[in-house]
Amino acid sequence: MINKIFFASLFLGLFSAGSSLSCRWMDHKFKQHNEETLNLLDAMADSSTKTTEVKDAVAFPNHLYHQASNSSAEEKLAFTAQILEEVAALFEEDHSSASWEESTVRNLLNIVNKQAEELRSCIGSHKKKNTKLRMYFKRLSHHVLKQMGHSAEAWELIRKETKDHLMRAEQLTSSLCSAH
Repeated sequence: MINKIFFASLFLGLFSAGSSLSCRWMDHKFKQHNEETLNLLDAMADSSTKTTEVKDAVAFPNHLYHQASNSSAEEKLAFTAQILEEVAALFEEDHSSASWEESTVRNLLNIVNKQAEELRSCIGSHKKKNTKLRMYFKRLSHHVLKQMGHSAEAWELIRKETKDHLMRAEQLTSSLCSAH
């Protein structure tokens, strides 16, 4: 009987330690990785490309960020992880017209995918994805990239939009860092 209690306690202790360890990443690495990603996006800026604003059909989803900011910590992490996954999917599209170094894009994708993976590991259960956020990124892909022929100008718009998302995601998650 005492052995069962001991092993149950040991298991529970290890499980709890494992859970908190996986979320310690949020305190120590998320901001650092986000800054690296923002720096890579800045390095990818194409000053020779004339820029316009993203069309109204793809207006920045401020309302979704507002909703997420009033959500639980787990929902904030899930929302942020989805943003990162959607950004990664965008940058996996044909970017041959952009003047970016392939190694820079690979580094960006590696960091963004790592962030999404680590955030997902902090979430207790598999959260349902936000359909409105998914549709927003589909519109970015269709109305900006595809309709503009994956041009350098289209990619510059996507780069700027991505930077805005990463800055907003950091704001959204900054309140969680001390909570873990």
